[in-house]
Amino acid sequence: MKKNHILTTAGALACLLTSSAFADGHHDVKGVLSNYANIAHAGYEDSLITARSLDAAIDKLLAEPTSANLNAARAAWLAARVPYQQTEAYRFGNPIVDAWEGKVNAWPLDEGLIDYVDLGYYGAESDENALFTANVIANSEVMINGEKVTIEKITADVIANELHEAGEVESNVASGYHAIEFLLWGQDLNGTGPGAVNRPATDFDVANCTGGNCDRRRDYLKAASELTIADLEEMVANWADNGAARETVLAAQDNSGLSTILTGMGSLSYGELAGERMKLGLLVHDPEEEHDCFSDNTHNSHFYDAKGIQNVYLGSYTRVDGSVVSGPSLADFVAHIDADLDAELRGKLDATMGSMQVMVDRAATESYDQMIGEGNEGGNAVVQAAINALVDQTRSIERVVAKLELGEVAIEGSDSLDNPNAVFE
Repeated sequence: MKKNHILTTAGALACLLTSSAFADGHHDVKGVLSNYANIAHAGYEDSLITARSLDAAIDKLLAEPTSANLNAARAAWLAARVPYQQTEAYRFGNPIVDAWEGKVNAWPLDEGLIDYVDLGYYGAESDENALFTANVIANSEVMINGEKVTIEKITADVIANELHEAGEVESNVASGYHAIEFLLWGQDLNGTGPGAVNRPATDFDVANCTGGNCDRRRDYLKAASELTIADLEEMVANWADNGAARETVLAAQDNSGLSTILTGMGSLSYGELAGERMKLGLLVHDPEEEHDCFSDNTHNSHFYDAKGIQNVYLGSYTRVDGSVVSGPSLADFVAHIDADLDAELRGKLDATMGSMQVMVDRAATESYDQMIGEGNEGGNAVVQAAINALVDQTRSIERVVAKLELGEVAIEGSDSLDNPNAVFE
């Protein structure tokens, strides 16, 4: 993940909030933090539940490599993205999550590390990545940091410890949702034009193999799925009762705990989503900079990221089974101190969701990579409107930081927003 941190100073000095602000019930900071942790646990647990459903669909695909089973596995992957994207506001401000996130959701990835690609479209080499076209599915021996590594069988351990970020190159993404996505859909050869990728089911059929090395491709897909489940189990445990992430949040002083929440909201809203995931791709009109590029699911990915920010502020999350986890919220706390500011931020979050919904609706006939294409004024405008809404809501988040006198809160920035010329240098 590309990171470019800025520091937003809100309030002259960090200071404790007045004791009158910490009234009982919904205005109690500890209650807000406890509900924040409960929502995190539910979101990661839903991510684990849907990852297991994906794994079951992958098992069925490998048992019977048909187009129907491949499409079912793809549908399960899409469903798994819904709860996971809503957890991303927990990454920023929670070091345990930030250190872990790259194992499950790192992007963009140089897919030539994993499997076959069209070199005419993808490129034959990279100055930054010696493993740009290593294709470990086809090759059992690869050179990593000048040493020959033999991979007789592709396993979860090999992916995690040998391949992921091999050579200390961030784009060597070998694990997580996007590695699985690439294996299920294949390389996107359509650029910003119409059409979706379509890896054939026979790429997983050893009896009628296309693409070569179907046995190793099957091994890779299953191992990546199992590894994702294990990684999600780790994060569910971190937010369970007595889990390290939960305990860290609950043990925080009042200012520190609220800063954690607002850091996550602001950083995802501004630097990560508005900047790195949206504005960068729009500036360069490059589908390689879209988040779910193989599946053409980027519009939904962005929508649920924004939804996750709103969930955190309102203190409410709707689980995949339809039940709701809710409780004392930051919104309650802000309203107790400044009802107008709470109404302002609620309105901005609603406006962002409205802009995201316009993007989702447009995606029914025009995919996100087409929207960001050069010369597509209508599509560009839809994406820019969502970016503008995210930036606008971030300004209100900063006003909340100032009102609560939280001192210095680090909100991630992005050259795409802060210094666009640097993107082209």
